[in-house]
Amino acid sequence: MTTQYNNGQSSWGGFVAFLFALLLGAAALALFLRQATTGAMGRLADHITGRTTTFDTSVPAVVQRIQKLSRLETVAYSLDTIVEGSRSSAVLPDLLAGDRILLVVHGQAIAGIDLGQLRPEDIHITENNGVRSVHVTLPTSQLFSTTLDNQHTRVYARSTGILVPVDQNLETETRARAEKQLQQTALTDGILDAARKNARATVTTLLYSLGFQQVDVN
Repeated sequence: MTTQYNNGQSSWGGFVAFLFALLLGAAALALFLRQATTGAMGRLADHITGRTTTFDTSVPAVVQRIQKLSRLETVAYSLDTIVEGSRSSAVLPDLLAGDRILLVVHGQAIAGIDLGQLRPEDIHITENNGVRSVHVTLPTSQLFSTTLDNQHTRVYARSTGILVPVDQNLETETRARAEKQLQQTALTDGILDAARKNARATVTTLLYSLGFQQVDVN
């Protein structure tokens, strides 16, 4: 008569199966928690993990968030034009002593707002009946830079009098004049107003994302 004892093997096999099922369930739960980010599934995932969403909307925090945008460049103004530079003599005609250059100019002016200048007193936060509101006064818009595109700026024509050498400084001075003209044209066309309008839109979007229900930026 032979008696077989296999209870130990059966218990071990059951433990391995249980451990495998546990690992498989944990992997499935981890995958669910990573994928469920919105809607009802997102809320269920947050409930399982115990996570809550909070926003720090105190004045110092809001100032810091806006300042992280740093120098906000909101407008790039391009200009193509022809600029003339010349030297002439009060005594001799240009044919003899004149110097003239025509430049085909392409340049760009960039404007925006330096949000690093934002101060805590420029931000006012209020709450009424559970509605959080924020009012922000932005710094003044600025013309950050005016530059000529050297690859697309070229000498169109150059004429020099018979009795004088080519003035090497005339092109440099004409380029400087073209840069000033570009700056003045951009300002006349309202680049600073456009820069402020675009900055207001960007900061408004940021503030709504921080959880404010009413936003006023000017």
